[in-house]
Amino acid sequence: MTIYHIAFRADWEAAEAAGEYRVSTRGRTLEQQGFIHAATAGQVAGVAEAYYADATDLIVLAIDPGRLAAPLRYEPVPGAADPFPHIYGSLNVDAVIGMFDLGRDAQGRYLFEG
Repeated sequence: MTIYHIAFRADWEAAEAAGEYRVSTRGRTLEQQGFIHAATAGQVAGVAEAYYADATDLIVLAIDPGRLAAPLRYEPVPGAADPFPHIYGSLNVDAVIGMFDLGRDAQGRYLFEG
């Protein structure tokens, strides 16, 4: 099953040049957090609303777990019904199989269908 990561376009462009992505979440590196936050398709919009409501120039990276060089774990998150995928290491750029703009509806809420 494909997993997803919300990223700022500039961070992803830097990762493409470097060959790996090391941003955990907004304002935190992999080194600071210990893993890279990811989400299932059904979790993306909620994460975007909770943590990126005021952000612009966001993209969603579609990631093939079978191509990851780092371990992937699904872990419970307080207040969440379903566990979230966490990547325990850098994201190798060849594991990213797609990139999508993160759109909003007429009320300004994030939309994502995966």
